[in-house]
Amino acid sequence: MSTVEPLSTAETVAVTAGQARTARRRPPAGVLAAAAWLALVALAALLLPLLPGFDPLHGDFAHPSAAPGPGHWLGTDAAGRDVLQRTVAGARASFTVAALTILVGLLGGGALGLAAGWFRGPVDKAIGFATDLLMSVPSLILVMITVSLRGPSLTVIGTLIGLFTVPHFTRVVRAVVLSLGERGFVQAARMIGTAPLRILRREIVPHVVPVALTFAFTATTVAIVAEGSLSFLGFGLRPPEPSWGGIIAEGRTALGSAPWISLAPAAVLCLTVLALNYLGEQLRSGAPAAAKPTATKPTTPKPTAPKRPTTKGVRG
Repeated sequence: MSTVEPLSTAETVAVTAGQARTARRRPPAGVLAAAAWLALVALAALLLPLLPGFDPLHGDFAHPSAAPGPGHWLGTDAAGRDVLQRTVAGARASFTVAALTILVGLLGGGALGLAAGWFRGPVDKAIGFATDLLMSVPSLILVMITVSLRGPSLTVIGTLIGLFTVPHFTRVVRAVVLSLGERGFVQAARMIGTAPLRILRREIVPHVVPVALTFAFTATTVAIVAEGSLSFLGFGLRPPEPSWGGIIAEGRTALGSAPWISLAPAAVLCLTVLALNYLGEQLRSGAPAAAKPTATKPTTPKPTAPKRPTTKGVRG
Protein backbone atom coordinates (compact mmCIF):
# COMPACT_ATOMS: atom_id res chain seq x y z
CA MET A 1 0.00 0.00 0.00
CA SER A 2 1.54 3.26 -1.18
CA THR A 3 1.62 6.29 1.05
CA VAL A 4 1.61 9.90 -0.12
CA GLU A 5 4.67 11.72 1.07
CA PRO A 6 3.96 15.17 2.52
CA LEU A 7 5.28 18.18 0.64
CA SER A 8 8.37 19.83 1.92
CA THR A 9 8.33 23.37 3.18
CA ALA A 10 9.88 24.73 -0.01
CA GLU A 11 7.35 22.90 -2.19
CA THR A 12 4.47 24.16 -0.06
CA VAL A 13 5.69 27.76 -0.37
CA ALA A 14 6.06 27.36 -4.15
CA VAL A 15 2.52 25.98 -4.53
CA THR A 16 1.08 28.76 -2.37
CA ALA A 17 2.94 31.41 -4.35
CA GLY A 18 1.68 29.94 -7.62
CA GLN A 19 -1.89 29.94 -6.38
CA ALA A 20 -1.52 33.57 -5.25
CA ARG A 21 -0.20 34.60 -8.66
CA THR A 22 -3.09 32.81 -10.37
CA ALA A 23 -5.60 34.52 -8.07
CA ARG A 24 -4.05 37.90 -8.84
CA ARG A 25 -4.22 37.27 -12.58
CA ARG A 26 -7.86 36.14 -12.49
CA PRO A 27 -10.20 39.16 -12.39
CA PRO A 28 -13.09 39.12 -9.92
CA ALA A 29 -16.46 37.83 -11.06
CA GLY A 30 -17.97 41.29 -10.67
CA VAL A 31 -15.45 42.78 -13.10
CA LEU A 32 -16.17 40.07 -15.65
CA ALA A 33 -19.92 40.58 -15.28
CA ALA A 34 -19.65 44.37 -15.64
CA ALA A 35 -17.36 44.11 -18.65
CA ALA A 36 -19.65 41.53 -20.27
CA TRP A 37 -22.69 43.74 -19.80
CA LEU A 38 -20.96 46.80 -21.29
CA ALA A 39 -19.70 44.71 -24.20
CA LEU A 40 -23.20 43.35 -24.79
CA VAL A 41 -24.77 46.83 -24.82
CA ALA A 42 -22.02 48.25 -27.04
CA LEU A 43 -22.21 45.39 -29.54
CA ALA A 44 -25.99 45.62 -29.65
CA ALA A 45 -25.81 49.36 -30.29
CA LEU A 46 -23.26 48.86 -33.07
CA LEU A 47 -24.47 45.71 -34.81
CA LEU A 48 -28.25 45.46 -34.40
CA PRO A 49 -28.95 48.63 -36.44
CA LEU A 50 -27.14 46.95 -39.37
CA LEU A 51 -29.62 44.09 -39.48
CA PRO A 52 -32.43 44.21 -42.06
CA GLY A 53 -35.77 45.19 -40.60
CA PHE A 54 -34.30 47.23 -37.77
CA ASP A 55 -36.36 50.41 -37.57
CA PRO A 56 -36.98 51.97 -34.13
CA LEU A 57 -39.39 54.48 -35.70
CA HIS A 58 -41.65 51.90 -37.35
CA GLY A 59 -44.99 51.50 -35.61
CA ASP A 60 -46.98 48.27 -35.49
CA PHE A 61 -50.42 49.83 -35.27
CA ALA A 62 -52.03 46.41 -34.90
CA HIS A 63 -50.29 45.89 -31.54
CA PRO A 64 -50.06 49.16 -29.58
CA SER A 65 -48.79 48.83 -26.01
CA ALA A 66 -48.36 45.09 -26.53
CA ALA A 67 -46.85 43.11 -23.68
CA PRO A 68 -43.43 41.47 -24.13
CA GLY A 69 -43.68 38.39 -26.31
CA PRO A 70 -42.10 36.50 -29.22
CA GLY A 71 -42.85 39.21 -31.76
CA HIS A 72 -41.68 42.06 -29.54
CA TRP A 73 -39.36 40.79 -26.81
CA LEU A 74 -39.69 43.94 -24.70
CA GLY A 75 -43.17 44.88 -25.88
CA THR A 76 -44.28 47.94 -27.81
CA ASP A 77 -45.13 51.49 -26.86
CA ALA A 78 -48.39 53.38 -27.41
CA ALA A 79 -47.53 53.91 -31.09
CA GLY A 80 -46.68 50.24 -31.66
CA ARG A 81 -42.92 50.84 -31.87
CA ASP A 82 -40.68 48.04 -30.64
CA VAL A 83 -39.24 48.91 -27.21
CA LEU A 84 -36.17 46.70 -27.68
CA GLN A 85 -35.19 48.41 -30.92
CA ARG A 86 -35.77 51.83 -29.42
CA THR A 87 -33.71 50.93 -26.35
CA VAL A 88 -30.82 49.78 -28.56
CA ALA A 89 -31.06 52.97 -30.63
CA GLY A 90 -31.11 54.98 -27.40
CA ALA A 91 -27.86 53.32 -26.37
CA ARG A 92 -26.20 54.70 -29.50
CA ALA A 93 -27.29 58.21 -28.51
CA SER A 94 -26.02 57.83 -24.94
CA PHE A 95 -22.66 56.38 -26.01
CA THR A 96 -22.20 59.11 -28.61
CA VAL A 97 -22.73 61.81 -25.98
CA ALA A 98 -20.39 59.97 -23.59
CA ALA A 99 -17.66 59.70 -26.25
CA LEU A 100 -17.86 63.42 -27.03
CA THR A 101 -17.81 64.23 -23.31
CA ILE A 102 -14.67 62.18 -22.71
CA LEU A 103 -12.97 63.60 -25.80
CA VAL A 104 -13.58 67.21 -24.78
CA GLY A 105 -12.94 66.69 -21.07
CA LEU A 106 -9.83 64.55 -21.47
CA LEU A 107 -8.13 66.72 -24.07
CA GLY A 108 -9.07 70.07 -22.55
CA GLY A 109 -8.68 69.10 -18.91
CA GLY A 110 -5.54 67.08 -19.58
CA ALA A 111 -3.80 69.98 -21.33
CA LEU A 112 -4.80 72.49 -18.64
CA GLY A 113 -3.83 70.11 -15.83
CA LEU A 114 -0.40 69.49 -17.36
CA ALA A 115 0.19 73.22 -17.75
CA ALA A 116 -0.97 74.06 -14.23
CA GLY A 117 1.03 71.30 -12.55
CA TRP A 118 4.21 71.83 -14.56
CA PHE A 119 4.54 75.62 -14.76
CA ARG A 120 2.85 76.42 -11.42
CA GLY A 121 2.99 80.03 -10.27
CA PRO A 122 0.83 82.50 -12.23
CA VAL A 123 -0.18 79.85 -14.79
CA ASP A 124 -1.48 77.58 -12.04
CA LYS A 125 -3.38 80.46 -10.43
CA ALA A 126 -4.97 81.56 -13.73
CA ILE A 127 -6.06 78.03 -14.64
CA GLY A 128 -7.33 77.44 -11.09
CA PHE A 129 -9.41 80.63 -11.24
CA ALA A 130 -10.87 79.64 -14.63
CA THR A 131 -11.81 76.14 -13.43
CA ASP A 132 -13.38 77.50 -10.25
CA LEU A 133 -15.38 79.96 -12.32
CA LEU A 134 -16.61 77.23 -14.67
CA MET A 135 -17.54 74.95 -11.78
CA SER A 136 -19.65 77.73 -10.23
CA VAL A 137 -21.90 77.89 -13.31
CA PRO A 138 -25.11 75.79 -13.08
CA SER A 139 -24.21 73.35 -15.83
CA LEU A 140 -27.58 71.69 -16.44
CA ILE A 141 -29.40 75.03 -16.72
CA LEU A 142 -26.80 76.39 -19.14
CA VAL A 143 -27.05 73.26 -21.28
CA MET A 144 -30.84 73.58 -21.41
CA ILE A 145 -30.58 77.24 -22.45
CA THR A 146 -28.04 76.46 -25.16
CA VAL A 147 -30.07 73.55 -26.49
CA SER A 148 -33.14 75.78 -26.61
CA LEU A 149 -31.22 78.37 -28.66
CA ARG A 150 -29.17 76.10 -30.91
CA GLY A 151 -31.53 73.16 -31.19
CA PRO A 152 -31.07 69.64 -29.78
CA SER A 153 -28.28 67.56 -31.28
CA LEU A 154 -25.90 64.96 -29.92
CA THR A 155 -22.91 67.09 -30.87
CA VAL A 156 -24.12 70.14 -28.95
CA ILE A 157 -25.15 68.12 -25.88
CA GLY A 158 -21.94 66.06 -25.78
CA THR A 159 -19.69 69.09 -26.26
CA LEU A 160 -21.43 71.10 -23.54
CA ILE A 161 -21.36 68.26 -21.02
CA GLY A 162 -17.70 67.66 -21.87
CA LEU A 163 -16.96 71.34 -21.31
CA PHE A 164 -18.25 71.09 -17.76
CA THR A 165 -16.07 68.02 -17.06
CA VAL A 166 -12.91 69.93 -18.03
CA PRO A 167 -12.38 71.41 -14.51
CA HIS A 168 -12.58 67.96 -12.93
CA PHE A 169 -10.08 66.45 -15.38
CA THR A 170 -7.86 69.50 -14.82
CA ARG A 171 -7.75 69.00 -11.06
CA VAL A 172 -7.06 65.26 -11.34
CA VAL A 173 -4.22 65.71 -13.83
CA ARG A 174 -2.76 68.69 -11.95
CA ALA A 175 -2.58 66.71 -8.71
CA VAL A 176 -0.72 63.87 -10.42
CA VAL A 177 1.73 66.24 -12.15
CA LEU A 178 2.47 68.06 -8.89
CA SER A 179 3.20 64.75 -7.21
CA LEU A 180 5.41 63.53 -10.03
CA GLY A 181 7.33 66.81 -10.16
CA GLU A 182 8.97 65.98 -6.82
CA ARG A 183 9.95 62.44 -7.78
CA GLY A 184 13.61 61.55 -8.16
CA PHE A 185 13.53 60.59 -11.83
CA VAL A 186 11.95 63.92 -12.80
CA GLN A 187 14.42 65.89 -10.69
CA ALA A 188 17.29 63.95 -12.25
CA ALA A 189 15.99 64.67 -15.76
CA ARG A 190 15.88 68.37 -14.93
CA MET A 191 19.40 68.37 -13.46
CA ILE A 192 20.96 66.86 -16.58
CA GLY A 193 19.31 69.52 -18.75
CA THR A 194 16.56 67.53 -20.43
CA ALA A 195 14.11 69.69 -22.39
CA PRO A 196 10.81 70.30 -20.56
CA LEU A 197 8.71 68.94 -23.42
CA ARG A 198 10.77 65.77 -23.44
CA ILE A 199 10.29 65.35 -19.68
CA LEU A 200 6.56 65.84 -20.06
CA ARG A 201 6.33 63.40 -22.93
CA ARG A 202 8.51 60.65 -21.52
CA GLU A 203 8.25 60.98 -17.75
CA ILE A 204 4.99 62.75 -16.86
CA VAL A 205 2.39 61.81 -19.48
CA PRO A 206 2.83 58.00 -19.19
CA HIS A 207 1.99 58.27 -15.48
CA VAL A 208 -0.88 60.70 -16.01
CA VAL A 209 -2.73 58.73 -18.70
CA PRO A 210 -3.79 55.76 -16.49
CA VAL A 211 -5.16 58.06 -13.79
CA ALA A 212 -7.04 60.20 -16.33
CA LEU A 213 -8.51 57.15 -18.05
CA THR A 214 -9.65 55.80 -14.70
CA PHE A 215 -11.44 59.07 -13.97
CA ALA A 216 -12.97 58.86 -17.47
CA PHE A 217 -15.24 56.06 -16.22
CA THR A 218 -16.80 58.48 -13.75
CA ALA A 219 -17.15 61.15 -16.44
CA THR A 220 -18.84 58.60 -18.71
CA THR A 221 -21.50 57.84 -16.12
CA VAL A 222 -22.05 61.58 -15.58
CA ALA A 223 -22.52 62.08 -19.33
CA ILE A 224 -24.98 59.18 -19.69
CA VAL A 225 -27.06 60.30 -16.71
CA ALA A 226 -26.98 63.94 -17.86
CA GLU A 227 -28.11 63.02 -21.38
CA GLY A 228 -30.90 60.89 -19.97
CA SER A 229 -32.00 63.70 -17.66
CA LEU A 230 -32.03 66.24 -20.48
CA SER A 231 -34.03 63.91 -22.71
CA PHE A 232 -36.46 63.18 -19.88
CA LEU A 233 -37.00 66.91 -19.36
CA GLY A 234 -37.52 67.48 -23.08
CA PHE A 235 -34.16 69.09 -23.88
CA GLY A 236 -32.62 66.08 -25.60
CA LEU A 237 -33.34 64.54 -28.96
CA ARG A 238 -36.74 65.48 -30.27
CA PRO A 239 -39.34 62.70 -30.50
CA PRO A 240 -39.64 60.28 -32.14
CA GLU A 241 -35.81 60.03 -32.14
CA PRO A 242 -35.04 57.46 -29.42
CA SER A 243 -32.96 58.11 -26.32
CA TRP A 244 -33.10 56.42 -22.95
CA GLY A 245 -34.43 59.46 -21.13
CA GLY A 246 -36.93 60.21 -23.89
CA ILE A 247 -38.30 56.66 -23.90
CA ILE A 248 -38.69 56.74 -20.12
CA ALA A 249 -40.54 60.06 -20.40
CA GLU A 250 -42.83 58.68 -23.11
CA GLY A 251 -43.85 55.70 -20.99
CA ARG A 252 -44.39 57.49 -17.68
CA THR A 253 -48.05 58.19 -18.55
CA ALA A 254 -48.66 54.45 -19.05
CA LEU A 255 -46.84 53.05 -16.03
CA GLY A 256 -50.04 51.49 -14.72
CA SER A 257 -51.06 49.73 -17.93
CA ALA A 258 -47.77 49.27 -19.82
CA PRO A 259 -44.85 49.59 -17.38
CA TRP A 260 -42.40 47.86 -19.74
CA ILE A 261 -42.19 51.00 -21.90
CA SER A 262 -40.29 52.87 -19.18
CA LEU A 263 -38.86 49.99 -17.17
CA ALA A 264 -36.85 48.46 -20.04
CA PRO A 265 -34.73 51.53 -20.89
CA ALA A 266 -34.55 52.49 -17.20
CA ALA A 267 -33.15 49.06 -16.31
CA VAL A 268 -30.59 49.21 -19.12
CA LEU A 269 -29.57 52.73 -18.07
CA CYS A 270 -29.16 51.74 -14.40
CA LEU A 271 -27.20 48.57 -15.18
CA THR A 272 -24.89 50.43 -17.57
CA VAL A 273 -24.15 53.17 -15.04
CA LEU A 274 -23.65 50.57 -12.32
CA ALA A 275 -21.21 48.60 -14.49
CA LEU A 276 -19.21 51.72 -15.37
CA ASN A 277 -19.03 52.82 -11.74
CA TYR A 278 -17.95 49.36 -10.61
CA LEU A 279 -15.21 49.08 -13.22
CA GLY A 280 -13.97 52.56 -12.41
CA GLU A 281 -13.87 51.76 -8.70
CA GLN A 282 -11.96 48.54 -9.36
CA LEU A 283 -9.44 50.39 -11.52
CA ARG A 284 -8.97 53.07 -8.87
CA SER A 285 -8.41 50.50 -6.14
CA GLY A 286 -6.11 48.32 -8.25
CA ALA A 287 -4.05 50.92 -10.07
CA PRO A 288 -0.90 52.07 -8.27
CA ALA A 289 -1.31 55.67 -7.24
CA ALA A 290 1.40 58.18 -7.96
CA ALA A 291 3.70 58.07 -5.02
CA LYS A 292 3.91 61.29 -3.13
CA PRO A 293 7.24 62.50 -1.88
CA THR A 294 7.73 61.36 1.66
CA ALA A 295 9.70 63.45 4.07
CA THR A 296 12.29 61.42 5.90
CA LYS A 297 12.71 62.30 9.53
CA PRO A 298 16.27 62.75 10.67
CA THR A 299 17.36 59.88 12.81
CA THR A 300 19.05 60.81 16.04
CA PRO A 301 21.21 58.22 17.71
CA LYS A 302 19.74 56.89 20.87
CA PRO A 303 21.81 57.64 23.95
CA THR A 304 23.66 54.59 25.14
CA ALA A 305 24.70 54.01 28.67
CA PRO A 306 28.47 54.29 29.16
CA LYS A 307 30.25 51.06 29.62
CA ARG A 308 31.44 50.37 33.10
CA PRO A 309 35.21 50.15 33.25
CA THR A 310 36.47 46.68 33.97
CA THR A 311 39.31 46.41 36.46
CA LYS A 312 41.55 43.48 36.26
CA GLY A 313 43.08 42.17 39.41
CA VAL A 314 46.70 43.17 40.00
CA ARG A 315 48.91 40.53 41.42
CA GLY A 316 51.00 41.64 44.34
